[in-house]
Amino acid sequence: MRAIRLHQFGPADNLRYETVDDPRPGPGQLRVKVAAAGVHLIDTVLRAGAYDGAVMKPPELPTIPGREVAGVVESVGAGVATGWLGTRVVTHLGMAPGGYAELAVRDAEAVHVVPEGVGFERAVAMIGTGRTTMGVLEMAALTADDVVAVTGASGGIGTLIVQYAKALGCTVIGAAGGPDKVAAARANGADIAVDYTKALWTDELWRALDGRRITVGLLGGRGGAVAQGVYDLLAEGGRLVVYGGGFDAGSEPSAAELAEHRVSIDSPLGPFMLNRPGGVRSLEEKSLDALARGRLRPATTSFPLAEAAAAHRALEAHRTVGKVVLIP
Repeated sequence: MRAIRLHQFGPADNLRYETVDDPRPGPGQLRVKVAAAGVHLIDTVLRAGAYDGAVMKPPELPTIPGREVAGVVESVGAGVATGWLGTRVVTHLGMAPGGYAELAVRDAEAVHVVPEGVGFERAVAMIGTGRTTMGVLEMAALTADDVVAVTGASGGIGTLIVQYAKALGCTVIGAAGGPDKVAAARANGADIAVDYTKALWTDELWRALDGRRITVGLLGGRGGAVAQGVYDLLAEGGRLVVYGGGFDAGSEPSAAELAEHRVSIDSPLGPFMLNRPGGVRSLEEKSLDALARGRLRPATTSFPLAEAAAAHRALEAHRTVGKVVLIP
C-alpha cells in the first residue's frame, strides 16, 4: 500500500510518500480501506518531535502518522464476523498511529458504522474533532442566556461550537484570524465575528457587545493575547473552557483574581473525557448522531494523501478552515 512515513522528527518535508507492506488484521481486528484520514494539530507536534510526553510519547520511528480514519472494511481477523466486510466505518485509532495510509487496522469493537447518507470526510471530521467538541460543550454547559465567545471559530472544533451555540439560542461571538476566516465564522452563524489579528479587535468587540459582557469563553485556536482579550471582556461569574489556545505561561489570572470575580477556568479536557461516564466512545456516538441528524455540519479542507506535508504546513500556518482531511 501507499502511506506517509516519518523517518526523522522535524519539518513537514520529513513526511515521505512511500510504498510499505499492507497491515494485517490480528484477532478481533478488521482492516479498513481508507477513504479519508483526519489530520490533527497534535500530528504536527509529534512530527516535529516537540511533544512533552505529558499525554502521549513521541512515536518510534519510522512511523505512519494519523489516528482518525474512515472507509470500507475489506478484511477481518480471527474472531470477527464476516458480516463486517463491505461496511462503511469510521474510527479513532487510539494511541497507535497509522492513519495516513491506504489501509489501516483497528479493533472491531472500536469502530462505528458511518451513518446513512454521511460522506467519509465529514465522518472522519467527527470521530476525533467531533468527540472533543462534545466534551467541550459538556464541560461548558451552555444555556440560551449565554454570550459565548469562541476563539479559533473557523477551525474544526470552533466551527461546530458556533453551530451548536447558535442553535441553542446563545449570542455567539466568533473570533478568527483574517478576513476569510471571519467571513466563514459569520456565515456559519456567529452573531458577531471579529478578526483577532487586528490591533484593536477587542475595542471592536466591545462596541459590538453594546454594554453586554461575555459569559462563557471557549478558548481554542491561538491563545496568548487572544485568550487575554476574551478574559478582559468576561462578566462577573463568567467561565472559561480551555481546550487549545490558553494563556501564555506566567500571564494566567491568579487564584485570588479568579475568586474575586467569581470566574472559573475548566481544563484540561483529556482527563475529563476519559473519566466521564461512558468515556470517549459515548462522545463519539453523540458526535456521529448529531452529524446524521444534521445538527452539526463539519467544515473540511482536503488534501491528497501524497500531499500530507502541504497539509501540515497549511495547518501550522493557520491557513485552513475546519478539519483537515487527507484523501488516499
